[in-house]
Amino acid sequence: MPQLAHSVADLAALPAVRSCLDWFRRERAWVNEQHVKLCRIPAPTFFEQKRAEWMAERFRALGWETRLDRAGNLVASRPGRRDSVSVAVTAHLDTVLAPRLADEIKVTSDGRLLGPGVSDNGAGLAALLAIAAAWSAELPLEGTPLAPLLVANVGEEGEGNLSGMRYLCRPSNGARLRAFLVLDGPSTDRVTCRALASRRFDVTFTGPGGHSWSDYGIGNPVHALSRAVTLFTDQAPNGDGPRSSYNFGLIEGGSSINSIPSGARAKVDLRSESTDRIEQMAALLSSSVERALEAENGRSAGGRLTARVKEIGSRPGGGLSDDAPILECLRAVDAHLGIRSHLDCSSTDANIPLSLGLPAVSIGAGGQGGGAHTAAEWFQPDGRELGLRRILLAMSLLLAASDI
Repeated sequence: MPQLAHSVADLAALPAVRSCLDWFRRERAWVNEQHVKLCRIPAPTFFEQKRAEWMAERFRALGWETRLDRAGNLVASRPGRRDSVSVAVTAHLDTVLAPRLADEIKVTSDGRLLGPGVSDNGAGLAALLAIAAAWSAELPLEGTPLAPLLVANVGEEGEGNLSGMRYLCRPSNGARLRAFLVLDGPSTDRVTCRALASRRFDVTFTGPGGHSWSDYGIGNPVHALSRAVTLFTDQAPNGDGPRSSYNFGLIEGGSSINSIPSGARAKVDLRSESTDRIEQMAALLSSSVERALEAENGRSAGGRLTARVKEIGSRPGGGLSDDAPILECLRAVDAHLGIRSHLDCSSTDANIPLSLGLPAVSIGAGGQGGGAHTAAEWFQPDGRELGLRRILLAMSLLLAASDI
């Protein structure tokens, strides 16, 4: 660690690196402007293309070569270094909510950004552009064997199931990607080095449907689904054992108040720090659906229901050892910059490389934010420069390292 810290100090003292670090202060207005512009381009999961195309134009204007891969990821590399062994710095393009109109993304008089996606992950994407611009302006470490690769990837949120990162880490790419810095959200107080595993399911009950009076007594999918949710939540783990969570995040069914629905469905998110606990919760979900189906059909006078539990997403777990070189790198950078951070466990794009044994961490991009995944999301850029300096120094240290 002392040797690494000394290396960070030496690295930061290099004229080109020092100029890069100062660039973030000089050009903060430009970074804020790009942040607002990119957030005004809607990019809900599965519909990230327009934002990716806009980002590609910015990267090319800054002197980077770009390409869209088959998954829809935007990959930017230095001229002539496309096939080099790389350190990847990534940020996801997609958002849970998207602005319907550009003016839904607002800037307050004190510089705060308001609107869906401004923090998660407008902060990460703006950081990618800032790193690209500073690097092109000063050209630090251009002669290192490893090359920086900047990736704006698809499919991190919702039912995207980390599709962009899965494609990026496929075997043909994995051999040339030596480490991953995943930029997700704001702040500098965390280093996510353990991947929180999750599984997601679509639960569906179907039946003939009918009139609420004349057909009363036939199986009702909404009633069955409600019973299944109750059975599950009454028995699910609640604070005992490994930290876990469950969420019925979407429930739908029916067409009118006086019609017996012909279908009802729910989408469920299960998470845990323990793979065994997730399997237990998945089994409980299946048994709850079976019991609810049996109960509803048992009281039905006709028109029996059917049920289906379909897995629609699975995020693998994984983690780094406490002495992993990439963590030593982050600790050294944080010590140099005076950042106090803690290690945590979360579900991010880093799940995929971590599950494959590849060095990866997820960190914030600086500034402050809140209200993620809501219409009241906000981002305050004060302090963003510290996060950008952290990213650039960590990336540069990894590019110069031989043991990651």
